[in-house]
Amino acid sequence: MEDHVAIDGIRSPLKFEGSVRQAIHHLKYRNLRALAAPLAGLLHEYLLTQAVPADVLAPVPLHPKRLRERGYNQSELLARELGKLTGLPVVSDCLVRRRQTLPQARTPAREQRLANVADAFACRRDVKGLRVLLIDDVCTSGATFSACAAPLKASGAISVWGLAAAREI
Repeated sequence: MEDHVAIDGIRSPLKFEGSVRQAIHHLKYRNLRALAAPLAGLLHEYLLTQAVPADVLAPVPLHPKRLRERGYNQSELLARELGKLTGLPVVSDCLVRRRQTLPQARTPAREQRLANVADAFACRRDVKGLRVLLIDDVCTSGATFSACAAPLKASGAISVWGLAAAREI
């Protein structure tokens, strides 16, 4: 995992298949925002048994154009619901997506995914001394989490972990 040096670890309770895949697709593409609560409940149950160091939750941001098209960020919905369950603050404005990238699901090779999101994110909040837990719906290669972690670490975060509802790997 030499190309994931910025991320301290990635956790996910579910495999991205079957009904989990369907639920995440409905949350992400069919505006079924109510699915964020049960998915966050599964993340919370997972964290109770597999503790991950965290002071704040930070959703993986969408590019402003994609956010306008979709109307919401599914990762932010998951983070907000998880924040209610854990009591951890959600810092939605922590990261910004500086440039639009291809959806990772449409980028087949791992190297392409890493290149696709390289330098795509910037930290715009003071995270010095904080342990940040990044929240996303799906982790495929870990490239997005790593690309988000780099600017957080550069801004002083002590640790950055990724937590996705489901993982393809």
